[in-house]
Amino acid sequence: MQLRYAFRLYPDAGQQIALAKAFGCARVVFNDVVRAREDARKAEQPFPTAGQLSVRLITEAKRTAERSWLGEVSAVVLQQSLRDADTAYRNFFASLKGTRKGPRTGPPRFKSRKDARQSIRFTANARWNITGSGRLSLPKIGEVKVKWSRTLPTTPTSVTVIKDAAGRYVASFVIDTDSAADAARMPETDRTIGIDLGLTLPHARLRSRGGTPIAVLSDGTKIDSPRFLRRAEKKLKKAQKELSRKQKGSKNRAKARLKVARAHAKVTDARREFHHQLSTKLISENQGIAVEDLSVAGLARTKLAKSVHDAGWSSFIGMLEYKAERYGRTLVTIGRFTPTSQTCSTCGVKDGPKPLNVREWTCTACGTVHDRDTNAAINVKTAAGLAVTACGAPVRPGAIPAQREETGSHGFPTEPRAA
Repeated sequence: MQLRYAFRLYPDAGQQIALAKAFGCARVVFNDVVRAREDARKAEQPFPTAGQLSVRLITEAKRTAERSWLGEVSAVVLQQSLRDADTAYRNFFASLKGTRKGPRTGPPRFKSRKDARQSIRFTANARWNITGSGRLSLPKIGEVKVKWSRTLPTTPTSVTVIKDAAGRYVASFVIDTDSAADAARMPETDRTIGIDLGLTLPHARLRSRGGTPIAVLSDGTKIDSPRFLRRAEKKLKKAQKELSRKQKGSKNRAKARLKVARAHAKVTDARREFHHQLSTKLISENQGIAVEDLSVAGLARTKLAKSVHDAGWSSFIGMLEYKAERYGRTLVTIGRFTPTSQTCSTCGVKDGPKPLNVREWTCTACGTVHDRDTNAAINVKTAAGLAVTACGAPVRPGAIPAQREETGSHGFPTEPRAA
């Protein structure tokens, strides 16, 4: 399986200029591909192939006065940008046909130099390398300083250099991992666990009980939500107010925008680190894990929208999925309409829906007093059908390890700092 390992880059002034040129050239090639295909569509002509576009928009364009500056950057960067545009069109057509999973995607759009995120990709044939002093040597850019937080397990197949909205530079390496070796790293266990993801109403009475749990386990453990966004709201509000008062197009506005982006990046990084640590802990301690298939998009349209986004359920479940596959664990997802909060985990009687402010209830059939979240987590585990065999291995009829799409080379790290 493929994973991304990301590290901070610290280019000097000259290298930042070279990277800006590479970002711009890659953006121009992408826009030229979109424009060429749009012109062909309006003229009711067949789409030009990737090979034809490569010759016309890269090879021949370098010989013209208007595009001669394309020769100042690595040709691999331009070819990868052309490939990205081709992939975007393939995804769009697959989405129209219904053969692509997930929400429907729109056609590729022109990229802007003002986009918050800029990126370029170098494959193996670009002759990039990691020097003996630990710097990342990139063609026509130079040896860039890297902050290595850990060692790479194998030789990377490609590297993507990213500049995010906060002005940070990141090198994202694509690594092929050994599934057998990864599974051997995990301790043997026969434990199984059910996880109930949810939120409680943030009023004073509930806060006095110790916070709002982001997850409750079937063994009764409650994991409180750090609420990173809520805690940073005051600082974010102040930074956003300062940005709104700056004149558009001024340098002070650009500085204020960067300040807002850095504040948001700090919240995002803290939430991601928390998700990594929690998901790694659950995967290492349990052989089988059961979760609910929540409709995050639907919950984000309710009065709890901000709390839902602050919890980051989708990101957390995604980490559980790929780590379960990587380390040989079993992740089972049950349907979102399973009445886990309405069913008694002791006798199995369905006791009907209950408002969110009801945190404890008594079963009318057997008289058992239930904690709402713990009872739901037990029902999630039961509905998943997780069981333990005589040899101690958890099994579930028909279950397979959770699948995950192949990792690309965009974005931030998908691995925790300490796996």
